[in-house]
Amino acid sequence: ATMRKRKTTDSPRSSTDLTEGKEKLRLKQEVGLISGVSLIAGTMIGSGIFMSPEWVLHHMGSPASSLLIWAACGLLAMFGALSYAELGTIIKESGGEYIYILRIFGPFPAFLFAYTSVILVRPAGLAAVCLSFAEYAVAPFYPGCSSPQVVIKSTAAACILLLTVINCLNVRLATSVMNIFTAAKLLALLVIVVGGVVLLAKGQTQSFQNAFQNTTAGIGAVGVAFYQGLWSYDGWNNLNYVTEELKKPEVTLPRAVMIAIPLVTCLYLLVNVSYLAAMTPSELLSSGAVAVTWGDKVLGSWAWLISLSVALSTFGSSNGTFFSGGRVCYIAAREGHMPDILSMAHVRCLTPSPALMFTSAMSLIMVVSGSFTTIVNFFSFIAWFFYGMTISGLLYIKIKKPELPRSYKVPIIIPIIVLMAAVYLVLAPIIDQPQIEILYIVLFIFSGIILYFPLVHFKCHPRFLQRLTLHLQLFLEVAPTTRDAN
Repeated sequence: ATMRKRKTTDSPRSSTDLTEGKEKLRLKQEVGLISGVSLIAGTMIGSGIFMSPEWVLHHMGSPASSLLIWAACGLLAMFGALSYAELGTIIKESGGEYIYILRIFGPFPAFLFAYTSVILVRPAGLAAVCLSFAEYAVAPFYPGCSSPQVVIKSTAAACILLLTVINCLNVRLATSVMNIFTAAKLLALLVIVVGGVVLLAKGQTQSFQNAFQNTTAGIGAVGVAFYQGLWSYDGWNNLNYVTEELKKPEVTLPRAVMIAIPLVTCLYLLVNVSYLAAMTPSELLSSGAVAVTWGDKVLGSWAWLISLSVALSTFGSSNGTFFSGGRVCYIAAREGHMPDILSMAHVRCLTPSPALMFTSAMSLIMVVSGSFTTIVNFFSFIAWFFYGMTISGLLYIKIKKPELPRSYKVPIIIPIIVLMAAVYLVLAPIIDQPQIEILYIVLFIFSGIILYFPLVHFKCHPRFLQRLTLHLQLFLEVAPTTRDAN
């Protein structure tokens, strides 16, 4: 078997090629190193570090073992991102896992990934982050009681609509929002870190005495603890979704990964130490929102700053999730795995606005339909299933296609470790604590077969869809795009 050849007739000329009498339309390369670091770090630092520590501690049972999980999650995210960086310098196309699975394994598994990601995973993840934002944003208006669900959901919906407008208007505007909010959330985490250093200097180290006592050893519990920790690191692969919009991707992609992920890992470890310095393990476990409890104990009357910081952090993270999630939909449509209208870009703004609007609509449905108390575990299950498939593709290329040009190579032991971790994270919770919801997820993934063969393989497209595409194209002012043949 060989890597599947791209089905395209696009010219490798620049966007000003007028040989066919018209200018070719493509997305601009406007994401530099700073914006790349902001996209990775800004998406990773969302609601997770403010919410997940208590759940990691709950599953692991002791402070020291929970810190080890946080460090291991950071190392795993780093290994995964370095592996993806090599893939990104071989296959210089946007789309992340989707485009890598398509080029290495072919259209059928790529369609299943796109179908699952576009319909379920990305919208659900965005909805969950926006709901977290809404809970923190409206909390100050309802002191002493829980916020009404209708207010939370309305605020989350407003957040999604605002993100849609920002991302549809201009790529530079979206990346500027990312940069500003990333700086704000880094500042908030630094406040927590400094507060923890002060507490430790005063001798508040009781949580670190007999730190391994009551550690849990079950493989299922460790797997679920990893899920909770990795939810906070989710976003390590986001830059691979926008490779075509990177300035000098062969340089920017590896550099941004090597800056962003160690930075986030160090911050997460220091923030967890700060939480444990301010609270005993039992207090941390009984806290509904760890960061807010920390603020009440350490900042006193300034505790409202933490709620504001979490709201800013989750808004910035949702912007990064939306920015990259819309690209998956856009690239899948460009390859013929989604309706044609989703592969088009606005003729003046040069943004994939139909794909962004579709992602927004699916996320709004998720927000309206219910809460997301179990989304983390099921999101992680699907994500690591496809991460494992993508990493196995990299191993195939490294062994069978060593001659393919790439500007960056990762030692083969690193993707092997990531693949072993992916297999563990997919199988451990199923073996230890099987849940019927996982069966539903697997059935949903393979339900894509029903759509793949008539619509993609045999190309049986109803004629009314072509007329609908034309009307939508005129209404939305969008046109088909091209790309460089890498």
